[in-house]
Amino acid sequence: MGCFFSKRRKAEKESQPEGEEERPKQYSWDQREKVDPKDYMFSGLKDETVGRLPGQVAGQQFLIQDCENCNIYIFDHSATITIDDCANCVIFLGPVKGSVFFRNCRDCKCTLACQQFRVRDCRKLEVFLCCATQPIIESSTNIRFGCFQWYYPELALQFKDAGLSIFNNTWSNIHDFTPVSGELNWSLLPEGAVVQDHVPLPATEELKAVRISTEANRSIVPVSRGQRPKNSDESCLVVLFAGDYTIANARKLIDEMVGKGFFLVQTKEVSMKAEDAQRVFGEKAPDFLPLLSKGPVIALEFSGDGAVEGCHLIVNEIFNGTKVQDFIDCFFFFFFYLYLFLRERQSVSRGGAETERETQNPKEVPGPKLSAQSPTWGSNSKTARS
Repeated sequence: MGCFFSKRRKAEKESQPEGEEERPKQYSWDQREKVDPKDYMFSGLKDETVGRLPGQVAGQQFLIQDCENCNIYIFDHSATITIDDCANCVIFLGPVKGSVFFRNCRDCKCTLACQQFRVRDCRKLEVFLCCATQPIIESSTNIRFGCFQWYYPELALQFKDAGLSIFNNTWSNIHDFTPVSGELNWSLLPEGAVVQDHVPLPATEELKAVRISTEANRSIVPVSRGQRPKNSDESCLVVLFAGDYTIANARKLIDEMVGKGFFLVQTKEVSMKAEDAQRVFGEKAPDFLPLLSKGPVIALEFSGDGAVEGCHLIVNEIFNGTKVQDFIDCFFFFFFYLYLFLRERQSVSRGGAETERETQNPKEVPGPKLSAQSPTWGSNSKTARS
């Protein structure tokens, strides 16, 4: 007994003209644009200025190797970047979604942003860094760090494409896998270091087309003091809850506070759970839970004599009379450096060795002790509402 459909299919096949072959099926991976690895590497260069413009890397991996006395600029986001065996080079790297790994390099000066940063078997590097996780050095000496300080129009979108937050920057919290007793393999650059003195702007006509600024107040990443010694015992933590203008409001507040002489110590963008809120906000936590469900919070730590009062006055001045229904309860001040910034610090281990800076179990970090002088906006203080 035969099958009607099989006979019909056979008949259709027999009716196909001779010499005409069936076209092979096309799959999505067959239609991808072919990538030439040579477009995503600089290798064996000497005394050259080279780079990639916005859109020319578009999230691909990149390799820099065996370069000497070169100025290298990658004005785009990428997946990962490895720098091997380079000497006396100036390097700028746009946002890197994964890791940046320096190996066997010496006398290089760099500005870069990445998720993970590692240095191995290197000496005499200067790095203006934005790194979402704890930077790591290994078997390296004389590595100096500063805060990322750079702007060009496409940079903010490149951070987004790379999945990096401009507020998550642990540039000064360095872990050395191979410490030497009595010596320090890394240090911080002077606070007044001028970026262009270390990483000059490109001189070629093609790369000069990128409109760059290294002024601190224009930097895409807020310039923070990190783990430098504080100049005051008074600190102020500001927490901004998710909303339509949260990033813009955070930048505006930073500009005003720094303009008044206060110091931005560090920043963090992080999702908070109910237990986090209880620890940070204490008895006020239930009031903030609905706001926490809207998305990650942005936390800013300022320091300086009068920081709490100064911040209170600045926020009143900036936002008084504006329509800030979802923004007005975004501030919570207290005098202590605490749990919120410590919660995401994870132990870095290698062969079972714990990071020296993580000797305290984060779970045991004490929660904030709110003083009666610490104003909580949206509760007893007068606020502007729409």
